[in-house]
Amino acid sequence: MNNLALTDEILLKIEKPVRYIGNEVNMVRKDPEGKIRFAMCFPDVYEIGMSHLGMKIIYDQMNRRDDIYCERVFSPWVDLDKVMREENIPLFALESQDPVFMFDFLAITIQYEMCYTNILQVLDLSQIGIYAKDRREDAPFVIGGGPCTYNPEPLADFFDMFYIGESETVYYDLMDLYKEHKQNGGSRKEFLRKASHIPGIYVPSLYETTYNEDGTIASFEPLYEDVPRTILKQVQMDLSNTFYPEKQIVPYIKVTQDRCVLEIQRGCTRGCRFCQAGMIYRPLRERSLPMLEKLASTGIKGTGNDEISLSSLSSSDYSHLPELCNYLIDNYRSKNINIALPSLRIDAFSLDVMSKVQDVRKSSLTFAPEAGTQRMRDVINKGLTEEVILHGAMEAFKGGWSKVKLYFMMGLPTETEEDIKGIAHLAEKIAMNYYSMDAEYRHGRISVGASASFFVPKPFTPFQWASMCEEDEYKQKAHIVNDEFKIQHNHRSLSFKWHDAKTTVLEGILARGDRRICKVIYDVYKKGCIYDAWTEFFDYDTWMETMEENALDYHFYTTRKRELDEVFPWDFIDIGVTKEFLKREWNNAMAEKVTPNCREKCSGCGAARFGGGVCYESKSKMD
Repeated sequence: MNNLALTDEILLKIEKPVRYIGNEVNMVRKDPEGKIRFAMCFPDVYEIGMSHLGMKIIYDQMNRRDDIYCERVFSPWVDLDKVMREENIPLFALESQDPVFMFDFLAITIQYEMCYTNILQVLDLSQIGIYAKDRREDAPFVIGGGPCTYNPEPLADFFDMFYIGESETVYYDLMDLYKEHKQNGGSRKEFLRKASHIPGIYVPSLYETTYNEDGTIASFEPLYEDVPRTILKQVQMDLSNTFYPEKQIVPYIKVTQDRCVLEIQRGCTRGCRFCQAGMIYRPLRERSLPMLEKLASTGIKGTGNDEISLSSLSSSDYSHLPELCNYLIDNYRSKNINIALPSLRIDAFSLDVMSKVQDVRKSSLTFAPEAGTQRMRDVINKGLTEEVILHGAMEAFKGGWSKVKLYFMMGLPTETEEDIKGIAHLAEKIAMNYYSMDAEYRHGRISVGASASFFVPKPFTPFQWASMCEEDEYKQKAHIVNDEFKIQHNHRSLSFKWHDAKTTVLEGILARGDRRICKVIYDVYKKGCIYDAWTEFFDYDTWMETMEENALDYHFYTTRKRELDEVFPWDFIDIGVTKEFLKREWNNAMAEKVTPNCREKCSGCGAARFGGGVCYESKSKMD
C-alpha cells in the first residue's frame, strides 16, 4: 500500500518536495513482505535529520539483517504538515512511502529537548495515537533513544518503551523477542512486559511515581516484581568490530552536514562538570586506525563527498590522531577533499595539521574557554588555563590565522559579575597579543568573535543540583558583557552574541521535568506549537500559560534549590557513573577544586565497570 495521496500536485505546492520522495543514492530497497518493519524517525526537518550520524548507524545496523527492513521518517515541514492534516494523509516512510501505522516499530531519536512537540506531531500524523495507552493492539511500538532519554519522564506517557544506551548492544535482542512474540501470539502488554526484561529497555507503563507535598518525588517503583527497579545503560565497548555505514545515503539537497563523517571515539576523559555527554557516554572508547582508514576510503567512494570530518567529543584525545591525520592528508588532500578537524585543542600539533588541511586565510579557529576567569574555569573543571589559551592563539597567529571564535557559558554556579566581564577581558587580551606581534605575523585586522550560551543543568552531571537563572537575569548578564566589550581598547576587532534566554528556560524545564510535564507538552502541541527549536515558530508565552493551566510553577524545575538527597526523575537509570561521584564533583565545584583528567588519575566515577573494572583505554584501575 503506497502513499498515493502525496500527489505531484501537492509536491509542487510545497517547499523542497525532495525532502519526501526518497530514492537517494545508497538508499536501501527491500521487499517488506514477511519482514519486521522498523521506521527510524528524526523529529525535525529532513536536512537536520539526514546529518545525524546515530540515525545512519541504526539504519545500517537494522538493514544488515534480512528479516528487518528499516526505513526513514522525518517531521514534515509546516507547509506539508498543513496539507496532510487537511487531506488526512498519514505520515509515511521515505523508502516505501507506506504509512507509519503499517510498521512494527517507530523508533524516534531524541537529541534535543526543543523537539518534543515535533515528536507529538509525528505520532499524531502517523495516526497511531499520541498517548501510549490509547494505541490499538496492531499499532507500531514506539521506542525512544538518544541523549534526552537519560531523563525520559517528560515524554513517558507517549512512548511504549525507551532504549537506554547505544544501539549496537541489545536492539537485535529486542527484534528477536518481537519475532517470537508474533509467532506465538500475545497481547501488546505481554510483549512490553517481556521487553522490560532486556537490559537497557525501559517501559514507562510498568512504573508508578508518587510525589511529596512539596512536589518532589517520593517514590518511583515498578508495578510488578519481575520488572527491574533500575535500568542499566547499554555500552558497546568494542567500537572497532561493530556496525558502521560504509555507504551513507547521499541526499539530493544540501543538508546541514554534507560530509563523510568518521566517528573516531566515544566518551571523554575531561570531566567538565556542566557536560552531560561527557558523563553519559563514559568510558572513553576508540575505533582502531585500520577501521577508520577503511571507512574513509569506502565513505568517499560510496558517496562522492568532498569533505571528511572527524567526530568525537574531544578529537585531540584520540591516541592515533597523528597517524590518522597524516593518512588522510597523504591520501585525500591532493584529491581536493577537505579534512575537517572539530573538537581539537589548540596545540602545536593541531595547528600544524590544520595549516596543512585548511586555507588559513579563510578559516577561523575555535576555542571553548567556557568561562572568562580562571576561578570559573576551575569551578566547571574545564582544565584550561588562560596561559594555554593565549599561547594557543599566538601560535595560531604565527601560523597565518587572524579569525578566532570563542565559546562561553553564562549563568554557571557561583558565577560573579567579575567572571562574566572576564569574557570581554579574555577576548581583548587575545586581540592585544595579536597587535603586539611583529609585523611579519600580522595579516590585517584580527576578528575575535565571542558567543555565549546560557547554562542549563542537565541530568547526570555534577551540576544537576544547580539552580538556573530567571530569564531577566540571563538577559542582564548578556548586557553586562556586551557593554564590557564596547569599552575595550580593541573593541572594533571584537564581537559578542548570546543565546535566547526564553529558549534556555524552556530547555531547563524539559531537561529536568517529571511525568507531570507530559500533559503540558500535549496541551501546547494541541495549541499549535511545533518546531520550537526554530526561532520563527517558538511561542514561549503559550508554554508559560500552559504551565499555569496545569497548576505547575516553572520555577520548580528551574530556579529552585535542590538538596543532595532529593530523588530525581531520572534516578532509576544507571549510567555507570555513580551519584556519589557526581555529588563529590558538585562539592569539588563549590570548593573550586579541579579534578584531574581520567588519563592522569582515575577518580573512581564508576564507569570502569563496563570494562570489567578497568578503564578501557587508560587501563588504570579504579580507586
